[in-house]
Amino acid sequence: MVKAMNKTARKTVGTRAGQAGSRGARRSAAPAFSPDKDWWRGAVIYQIYPRSYQDSGSDGVGDLKGIIKRLPYVASLGADAIWISPFFTSPMLDFGYDVSDYCDVDPMFGTLKDFDRLIAEAHRLGLKVMIDQVISHTSDQHPWFKESRSSRDNRKADWFVWADAKPDGTPPNNWLSIFGGSAWEWDTRRQQYYMHNFLTQQPDLNFHNRAVQDALLETVRFWLERGVDGFRLDTINFYFHAESLKDNPPLPASERNNSIAPAVNPYNHQDHLFDKSQPENLAFLERFRALLDEYPAKAAVGEVGDAQRGLQILADYTSGDKRVHMCYSFDFLGPEKLNAKRTRSVIETFQKAAPDGWSCWAFSNHDVIRHATRWAGGEKDRVAYLKVISALLMSMRGSVCLYQGEELGLPEAELKLEELKDPYGIRFWPEFKGRDGCRTPMVWEGRGKNGGFSSAKPWLPVPAEHKALAVDRQAGDEASLLEHYRRFLDFRKNFPALIKGAMEFIDTDGDVVAFTRTEGNEQIVCAFNLGSKKAELSLGDTGLAAVSGHGFGAKAFKGTIKLGAYGAWFGRKA
Repeated sequence: MVKAMNKTARKTVGTRAGQAGSRGARRSAAPAFSPDKDWWRGAVIYQIYPRSYQDSGSDGVGDLKGIIKRLPYVASLGADAIWISPFFTSPMLDFGYDVSDYCDVDPMFGTLKDFDRLIAEAHRLGLKVMIDQVISHTSDQHPWFKESRSSRDNRKADWFVWADAKPDGTPPNNWLSIFGGSAWEWDTRRQQYYMHNFLTQQPDLNFHNRAVQDALLETVRFWLERGVDGFRLDTINFYFHAESLKDNPPLPASERNNSIAPAVNPYNHQDHLFDKSQPENLAFLERFRALLDEYPAKAAVGEVGDAQRGLQILADYTSGDKRVHMCYSFDFLGPEKLNAKRTRSVIETFQKAAPDGWSCWAFSNHDVIRHATRWAGGEKDRVAYLKVISALLMSMRGSVCLYQGEELGLPEAELKLEELKDPYGIRFWPEFKGRDGCRTPMVWEGRGKNGGFSSAKPWLPVPAEHKALAVDRQAGDEASLLEHYRRFLDFRKNFPALIKGAMEFIDTDGDVVAFTRTEGNEQIVCAFNLGSKKAELSLGDTGLAAVSGHGFGAKAFKGTIKLGAYGAWFGRKA
């Protein structure tokens, strides 16, 4: 019965008894801290890419036991939660984002018992645990797809997106895969095409089929019963396609640089109106939220993959309290450099579209070039710049995702073609080098073998320049970026306004970003100079009283804030 979750939509779908099953799903022990159903609002979530965090098995690949070993480090940083990228059973063609069993741990990462230990230790340290749910598609090795492709009349025949060829044998429409080429792959057994938004080995599930939704929600329940505190929902706007299968219209050439895909990818040539972001998704997200609400203090953050309508989709998915708690888009994850004008524009656009919605902001993650390379390369003082923009990130209204290693200032790793593992990068090399450069192993020891990550050859190389930025090189040095993150996260916890408060921008010029955060009777003024030259911000005749503990040295005289290069000031109006 080990494969109980894969039996025909699980005859016990929707029942607690069936869900517990033979995998040992169970409610974890009550957490040591009192549950706060709004813990996610303003939380700092630390993303762990498990292959690259810590190897405990000397095979060059990180694992769950390695994460357990390093949880005290995450707690010492001051994060509220961890998000663990996929560790499920998988052929690993897309490194865990091609799931072949939603309810088990891939042996390379450990076992379900290891995961239970991880939950217990995280909770002991006061950390919430969120896991990746990759439910828009499966691996072609998933039993559901194997059954679906076996014939046109089996029990799961329509669990995936199948369509007949056009009369001339070509695919049903012009939809494209993000990983290159058509989004349709011919299957010789069914004599039909199946849809895949990513690799051909990642067939898309048919969310128009209620049984598919039921089965997926049961896999979510499995992990809720094991004690997870929430989920990161991969490609949340990709769940539904238009049943009409209408062609996507072309995207004007002037808009093609504004995309979630690299410039060399033909995916940018289409306006993706019909292959994703369909209105039917709202009803499914309400079903998903209803399931989470059966459990105390659970939360979800969705990844919105759309450049043209990302903020509006984010608003639609987070408005009210019946859909997901928060989402993030790619507005601060693209190549366009952060600046004062853009920061204000993005946040105010979201606030206008969803005044009661909630965003989760991030500058880096496992899919994009690290922001220490994207933005900091040309700055006169790289570390000072990274300090001020991280303070900005952690002061904006919304929750925050930090990606492993950004607290060290790790730059994007430069890898050779023969070192690449990412099929996305191999496909578009050399103009686009893929995602491996941000996925190289975490560096713990500057002089340790492989940076302290593993005693064996790592699955990706550890760059020499990363070793110089290792945890043990920065820990205890108050001028380091690592200690800045620790200091600022500790400072932030003292001010509810910086965590859950409302946000209102102050008019500024040049490189200065300023706003107030207000919660109840508390109001904090936040001012940041993103530039390398001194700047001033005048607030009129208002008296200003600084608050300390954040590590920045800007001063205020009467109603004027004097900001040094890459400076910041926090205080109250007197």
